[in-house]
Amino acid sequence: MDAVVGARAQRSLTVTPEAVEAYAGITGDYNPLHFDEAFTSKTRFRRLIAQGGLTTGLLHALVAMDLPGPGSVFTSQSWSFPKPVFIGDTLTAEGVIKSARESRRIYQMEFTVTNQDGETVLSGEATVYQALPEAGDS
Repeated sequence: MDAVVGARAQRSLTVTPEAVEAYAGITGDYNPLHFDEAFTSKTRFRRLIAQGGLTTGLLHALVAMDLPGPGSVFTSQSWSFPKPVFIGDTLTAEGVIKSARESRRIYQMEFTVTNQDGETVLSGEATVYQALPEAGDS
């Protein structure tokens, strides 16, 4: 896919209990909101929610694999989470290139992540850099 202004990419993920557990094992995020139904039932969420890192991780995969593509990393990010992500939700992330400094392979992108009901669970923007071996990057 060409990394040009207006280019879009999407990626989806269903949040499973196994993904929540694996993320906690990697990061140490065992917040009771993710694991303790009795605790969570007494909060405004009422049921178990996923770690925000699972949602943002979908964006990391999108930029690294889809747009701009291999070699891409975030250099800055600004996210908001207007709604929680519940275990069992299917998320769809979309990224759009808003501006590009193609000579330096730096892109300003906007992102939204929605759940299966079309509700926005993340919105934001980021700067993305794409390292390419043929450009002398290492």
